[in-house]
Amino acid sequence: MIDLTDIKLSNAQIAWRAAQDIEDGAYVNLGIGFPEMVARFQPPGKQAIFHTENGVLDFGKAPAPGDEDWDLINAGKKAITLKPGTSFFHHADSFAMVRGGHLDVAILGAYEVAQNGDLANWSTGKGGIPGVGGAMDLVQSAKRIAVLTDHVTKSGAPKLVAACTLPLTGVGCVTRIYSSLAVVDVVDGHFVLREKVTGLSFDDLQALTGAKLHTEGEVRDLICPKELA
Repeated sequence: MIDLTDIKLSNAQIAWRAAQDIEDGAYVNLGIGFPEMVARFQPPGKQAIFHTENGVLDFGKAPAPGDEDWDLINAGKKAITLKPGTSFFHHADSFAMVRGGHLDVAILGAYEVAQNGDLANWSTGKGGIPGVGGAMDLVQSAKRIAVLTDHVTKSGAPKLVAACTLPLTGVGCVTRIYSSLAVVDVVDGHFVLREKVTGLSFDDLQALTGAKLHTEGEVRDLICPKELA
């Protein structure tokens, strides 16, 4: 097994890289857990408008520890702050926004992503998210679906695969994957490698990927700030 200890990106670095691609003024939903970190890394001169399924739009950053108002939370039950113009609405209206195609980007985690863009990010197993929830609406309705994930499981098995073996969240929905080792697009039913971490060869990356990696022109180095909280 390839030792990835000093090569792979941290979760914060993956979130930082994903944040760089969010357009200024985009309406963005961040999945529960790891994807919520994207909100910390808005590029200078750009500001996304964040949406949460429980009915808040354009909320602010997390409050300092001890300053939380637990009436103000996102869908992941994390405390949020208000900004001028923050709005509140019923969760049914929130899902009407989702299903109506009003979100530009949805960013989610994943257990598996298939080369045709199928996504599996929920599980009926012990310790898993107990149901598919609103993710099934998000992945079929947002204009762009991005996934943040480790490139392999804890046991070293690929998470980018030829076909998903776990229950699907959505079919043919993923457009870009930001992994701990690479940035990969889904194009015409196959994976196209755009960026990879330095210190890892293409052949080694391919060995850690469960489907063929294609290239179209230059594969850029995947470089992120070293120290991110």
